[in-house]
Amino acid sequence: MPNLNSRIREVLAPVSAYNSDIEIVESKGSWVTDAGGKNYLDFTCGIAVTNLGHQHPDVKTAVLEQIDRLWHAGGSFRFDSKIRAAEALREVTPEGIEQFVFVNSGGEAIEAAIKMAKITTKRQGIVAFRGGFHGRTMGALSYTTSKAFYRQGYHPMVPSVFIAPFPHPYEWHMDQEEADQWALDELERIFRHDVAPKEVAAFLIEPIQGEGGYYPASSVFMHRLRQLADQHEILLIVDEVQTGFGRTGNWFAVDRLGVLPDVIVLGKAIANGFPLAAVGASTQQMAAWPSGSHGSTFGGNPISCAAAAATIKTLDKVIPRVPLLAAHASARIEEIAQQRESIGDVRGAGLMIGIELSGNDGKPDAAAMAHVKHQAIEAGMFILSCGPDSNVIRFVPPLTVNEADLDLGLDIIDQALASYED
Repeated sequence: MPNLNSRIREVLAPVSAYNSDIEIVESKGSWVTDAGGKNYLDFTCGIAVTNLGHQHPDVKTAVLEQIDRLWHAGGSFRFDSKIRAAEALREVTPEGIEQFVFVNSGGEAIEAAIKMAKITTKRQGIVAFRGGFHGRTMGALSYTTSKAFYRQGYHPMVPSVFIAPFPHPYEWHMDQEEADQWALDELERIFRHDVAPKEVAAFLIEPIQGEGGYYPASSVFMHRLRQLADQHEILLIVDEVQTGFGRTGNWFAVDRLGVLPDVIVLGKAIANGFPLAAVGASTQQMAAWPSGSHGSTFGGNPISCAAAAATIKTLDKVIPRVPLLAAHASARIEEIAQQRESIGDVRGAGLMIGIELSGNDGKPDAAAMAHVKHQAIEAGMFILSCGPDSNVIRFVPPLTVNEADLDLGLDIIDQALASYED
């Protein structure tokens, strides 16, 4: 029989890209195994999805129990796992988030949140932030500016979208305070020149940009955005698809910033690998969304919802150790950064850390990232890049990783950087 890669080329469209050509046949915890029996640390987590690692027994048990009872409903009737998932979410999401709509993916959840914002405010403008990633469906793509490549060939975008700067201190050669102020000044200019605030339905923002390079928003910036939203009766939609469910050391990134969103968008780690996403808002906000004006055949699948309820329950025991792991990882990365000239900046929160690789001229070094990724695979670890120039190491190990494996992964990165600099 032909190998997997040749079979892929026969039947799968090349538009879907892969991080490697390696065939994985087994997984457990922080590790995956290829067809030849080689083990790899998986520090990609399926792009920050398997926060509990692979094959977590609590999630597996919940899924198998649900499979024996009900697989699919499609809105035809009601079932308990969706209610359990929503009740679990309500316990951990920020104050004021009370009801939920379930869909299949983060991109779909963004689409749903924007639809709700427009119909309930009776406004059409959306302000998103440069460098944000909100999905790749046609509507979500209109708010995604992490890479121009994602939008290439798909214009025109959805209209009435206004892109404001997101503070990027390292890129702009500013400190955080200067970057915050410049971005806020530019937002005010958008209100003066491009769209009146009374025509804006929502701000859409990631509290830490994901694909855009792991740039965190400061508390000052987010609080000012909250004030502007209140002043102009604009909804603050926070995209926690990548930052949620313990990744930053809190349940959600806005928790550490002390900002309450009007709408929260959830996905990725919500069900530890089963397809599910959600939009959350207040009961009052959801009541203004006409019944039947949005829906999904597979959104809130019984199995995925059972996985989500179990994931949230299990994360409640896991999240308290994330700050300890994060402190250890951050200290090690800072040590490595002092020794490796190719590291220009380190930023993020919790176990969501961006390591930006730059040349001697300070410019993005995508070649360094490509080298590190290749060397990591050779050494037995998968990692991902991010940023508009694909030069930022996206450090997102499972939240269940043990300290020995965490150190092993950092050693591999250090050795790969050392070999590049040699």
